[in-house]
Parts: sequence; structure tokens; C-alpha cells
Amino acid sequence: MTKTQIRSSIVDIGIVPIVRTNSAESAVKSIEAVYAGGIRSAEITMTVPGAIKALEKLADALGDKMVLGAGTVLDPETARICILAGAQFLVTPALRVSTIEVAHRYSKVICPGALTPTEVLTAWEAGADFVKVFPCSNMGGAKYIKALKGPFPQIEMIPTGGVNLDTAAEFLKAGSAAVAVGSELIDAQTIMDGKYEVFTERAKQYLEVVRNAR
Repeated sequence: MTKTQIRSSIVDIGIVPIVRTNSAESAVKSIEAVYAGGIRSAEITMTVPGAIKALEKLADALGDKMVLGAGTVLDPETARICILAGAQFLVTPALRVSTIEVAHRYSKVICPGALTPTEVLTAWEAGADFVKVFPCSNMGGAKYIKALKGPFPQIEMIPTGGVNLDTAAEFLKAGSAAVAVGSELIDAQTIMDGKYEVFTERAKQYLEVVRNAR
């Protein structure tokens, strides 16, 4: 996939599941479950033990069918490792220009974390494809995205934090390019119960919310 195709896919899908589990195996199973539900994108956070192995396994199995990303990428060194493992996009919790530069070097999509208007603009000017507005719920949720889109209509934003089945539509209607969903979609208790089919059903519900919102 070209960088433009990756970017377009994320917008078209409209939702990025954030997979933050306690094992590589559960991360793989969780992503397979949301894939079965129709979501063709997912982000494995680097806080997952064995995250790189999970990323490699999924890239081999689903790399041409799904847009796979790496999340909680804290530095350029990790960014490069993730890209070599098969990540097509990178998500960072905070703004670090050197990580954006690595993504550009390999023609991958980068979504750095930012919160204040200054950080959001700085990330965009540094070459972000999307700006992850995090933690969005703490700043008022969809209302905050709408406020930011006033002076920055050109900046593509993906809110993270506080996105669930009840709020996803509000975020999209406020001008978000897509939404990122964590434990509201993939939660620890369901994994402990081994009920991955729950994630498949939730994936379908989120896709319906995205369709209706647009």
C-alpha cells in the first residue's frame, strides 16, 4: 500500500481499534476478531509484551487485507523496528518530531499525539498525516474537536480517549477524520473469559455507528 492508500483507508474505515492486551497471543486473537467483524484497521500498542512478534504474525497473515499500525511508539528507534515488522502506520502518545521524520523516511503514515492548539499545529506542520488528540475526553470530548476544527479546518484529527458506541458519532460529526477506540471495544475481562466473538459483534456495531454518522 502507498502512503496515500493507507491514509485513505483509515479515513474510509473511520475507526481504529487500539489493542492494548497483556500478551501477544491475545492481541493477535483480538485483531482477528475485529477483522471478522469487518474492521480493516487496528493498532497494536508497544506496551503489549511481544508486540513486535504479534505485529509480524499479523502482517504475514493479514497484511494485504488490513491496515496494521503500531501504537505507543515513544521514539524513532521503536518506530523503525515497527515499520520493519510490518506496521503501515504509527501512533505516538506525544509529539516527537524525530519520530515523524522516521515515518517520512519509510513513507509510512504517522499520527502523533497532541492536545493543546499549539501542539496540534506543531504536529501538523512537522508533517503529521493525522493528529491524535489525546486524552480527548478530559478536554470535553467531541466539543473539544469541534473547537479545534474552528481555527484548524485543514488538520485531520483522530480523537482518542472517551470514544465509545454512544460518543463515536458525535466525534465524527464534530469533524474527526476517524476515531480510535480502546477498552470500550477490546477489554481485558472479555479476553480473560475467552469470548473473542464479543469483539466481532462490537466491531459490527461500531461500523454501523460510523456509517450512520456519515
